[in-house]
Amino acid sequence: MTEPETPPMATPRVAAGALFFDDAGRILLVRPAYKNHWDIPGGYVEPGESPRAACIREIAEELGLTVEVGRLLVVDWAPAPAEGDKLLFIFDAGTMSADDQDRIIFKDREVTEYRFIAPDSLDSYGPDRLTRRIRTAVTNRTGKGNSYAEHGIGSH
Repeated sequence: MTEPETPPMATPRVAAGALFFDDAGRILLVRPAYKNHWDIPGGYVEPGESPRAACIREIAEELGLTVEVGRLLVVDWAPAPAEGDKLLFIFDAGTMSADDQDRIIFKDREVTEYRFIAPDSLDSYGPDRLTRRIRTAVTNRTGKGNSYAEHGIGSH
């Protein structure tokens, strides 16, 4: 007797990031040393780790800050040709105080700089798929829209 065949199933890479704002409502972006564009703080979820825990760990690694993150703003189904299936989570990290900004250090040198940018300037900092995802998260943060997206576009 043979085992029943397992049907094909997705095995996506999973990543989590945080959306921080300053007092002026601008979004925190970081410049990873290994990318040719800006991103939000975050990274891949490790085996056995939850997306929220990964987000908190990545903030500590990239910015040297220990923070709690708030509610989930968006989960994005975003397959990429070079990386395959991906599920990307963005959590609300709230407003970053001036004190926290002063305490940012790039412990692991994975990030080379950070800046706060206006939401309408996102297109200058990253690929369309990333800027759509961030915009969907920002919209959801204000209580509008849904928390599920595909390629950064929220569904209704």
